[in-house]
Amino acid sequence: MVSRVRLSYHRQLFLLLLVFLWTLVASFVLFQYGRERHFKAEQLDAHLQLINLRMLDALDNGVEPSVFSTRWKGPFEELRVTLIDRKGNVLFDNSLDTLPGTNHLNRPEVRSALRNGTGYIIRRHSESTQRNYFYSAMADDKRIIRTAVPYSVPLSEMLSADPAYLWFMVGMTLLMSIAGYFATRRLGQNITRLNEFARRAERGEWIDQTDSFPHDELGDISRHIVQLYADLQHTAAERDREHALALHEEQEKIRIKKQLTNNINHELKTPIAAIQGYVETLLANPEIEQVRRTAFLEKSLQQVERLRRLLADVSTITRMDEASQLFQREPVVLNELIEEVVADMDLRPEDQRLRVHVDFPKRVEVFGSASLLSSIFRNLADNAAAYSGGRDLYIRLTDDTAESCTILLADNGIGVEEEHLPHLFERFYRVDKGRSRKLGGTGLGLAIVRNAVVFHGGTISVRNREGGGLEFRFTLRKYS
Repeated sequence: MVSRVRLSYHRQLFLLLLVFLWTLVASFVLFQYGRERHFKAEQLDAHLQLINLRMLDALDNGVEPSVFSTRWKGPFEELRVTLIDRKGNVLFDNSLDTLPGTNHLNRPEVRSALRNGTGYIIRRHSESTQRNYFYSAMADDKRIIRTAVPYSVPLSEMLSADPAYLWFMVGMTLLMSIAGYFATRRLGQNITRLNEFARRAERGEWIDQTDSFPHDELGDISRHIVQLYADLQHTAAERDREHALALHEEQEKIRIKKQLTNNINHELKTPIAAIQGYVETLLANPEIEQVRRTAFLEKSLQQVERLRRLLADVSTITRMDEASQLFQREPVVLNELIEEVVADMDLRPEDQRLRVHVDFPKRVEVFGSASLLSSIFRNLADNAAAYSGGRDLYIRLTDDTAESCTILLADNGIGVEEEHLPHLFERFYRVDKGRSRKLGGTGLGLAIVRNAVVFHGGTISVRNREGGGLEFRFTLRKYS
């Protein structure tokens, strides 16, 4: 099977340009050649017609044709003179010994002379002399005078077009062909690059180069096409990335929800089991002493309170995960929330009370959820009072701008081991599980703090203080 060779766009365009150029030049050359030939033929005919006119005058004056042709001394050495009557019979011909018997009325130059008075033909073969002649004829009322010169090489050169014009046109065409080659090659390179881009785009390859095209109209169009495709690729990649991120977030939510459900089930077992045990004991022993009965009821009430706090925290963190838009936003003055923390701390028992040191030199207002902002300070203060083992709590405004504020909350307790720090904000994570449950902690306080900070467009970090204790630093955007 013979494979067809496919020419590149550059070669096809160049060949088309060559055909167009050479066709155009050939047309001009042929046109000019015809004009030059006609002009020179007219000049030669004018010379011969002048001879014809002189011969007619000589004949009118009684001079014989043979005498006139013999006396003629002009620029044409082989001048042929023929005298023809109006019926087409040859009466005289200086180039023949015997006059031809054929009628000459069918000769083109003779017919033209009889019709128009004069006529000529550039090249015609003579049956009498077997040579080619340039014939020029003139007719009057009585006869036709025809002069002719041989169509020789000098005469052909005289009648041909000016060769300088021909060479000029050929040279200009060559120059235009060379210029056309480079122009079409550049255009072909652009088309080739664009074709290569189309192939790569069809294969779905990543394309991010727009500087390989020249700075012309086609190059600009090509760059725009490539840039549009690159933008489309970036948009598609960004869409895929966002889709993957959303899918990951959705899977993470499902995982957290399952983990939360499992942890809730686990956290509910202990208080429910304790309440069930106390109630069953009271029901099975109606005669139990009043003191023990009261103790069992108080412990049951403690477990109920623990359940209440757990359910309240679970409700809060679930709303932040799935229905954060339900939290009402309003202007909240942080100074007032801190005053509430100080007041609540003063109401605690002596062994659970911390000295609160507030360094908030200016009024700070945040547009957000009052309940969530309050939970940040309350949970951090409760965490310090319950687990730090320290005596002092520090609340300080470290930075305040028109967009956000940064707050530091620290204690002077024992801190935690470094290995626990990355996990403190995880749900139901406890450093000391036994002590946390004994103190009634739900394991969700710091997770609520982190989510509340994120809800207000901020970040939170924790570290051990150099002097002992934990230091929480968080940022809140004023208009998140």
